Amino acid sequence: MNALSLYRRRAPFADFDALVRNAFGQSPWQANDIQFTPAAETRRDGDDVLVRLELPGIDVSNDVSVEAAGGRLVIRGERREETSENDNARIREIRYGSFERSFGLPSHVSAEDISAAYDAGVLTVRVAGVYAGAPSTSIEITQNSNSPQDSTQSADESAQSADQS
Repeated sequence: MNALSLYRRRAPFADFDALVRNAFGQSPWQANDIQFTPAAETRRDGDDVLVRLELPGIDVSNDVSVEAAGGRLVIRGERREETSENDNARIREIRYGSFERSFGLPSHVSAEDISAAYDAGVLTVRVAGVYAGAPSTSIEITQNSNSPQDSTQSADESAQSADQS
C-alpha cells in the first residue's frame, strides 16, 4: 500500500442525475454536448429574482454567455481543462467541458431587465421585476335582465300558470 492512500468520494447526486437523464432524456433546449451542470440557486430580492451559479475557475468574460431567448434565461459556458506536458494528476474530480442552465421567464420580463456580475467564483444574474407582474386590467361586470337565473324563474312561473289553467 502507498504511503498516501486515496479515498475517492463520489458526487452525492451523480446517480440521481444519471437516473433522471435516463428516464426523461435531455431537455429540448439543451445541446447534446452538455458535460456538467454547475450548482445553482434562485432567491427573491424584493420584486427581483437572483440566480446564482457556482463557476469557479472559469473565464466568464470569454467562456460564459447569459441571454434571454424564447421566454427563458439561458446561461451557457465552458470550463476549459488546464493541462500541460507534465500533467501528473492522480485524481480528477473537477468537471470540465460545456454546461447550460435554463430558467423560465415571465412574459413581462425582457432582456433589458437582466444584469449579470461575477465575483469570487459565483455568477449572479439579477432578473428585475419578476414579482412586480404585468399591469392588470379591470373588467367591468354588467347585469342583464335575461340572466340564466331569471330565465329559469320565468319558465317555472309559466309552468305554474299553465297548471292552474
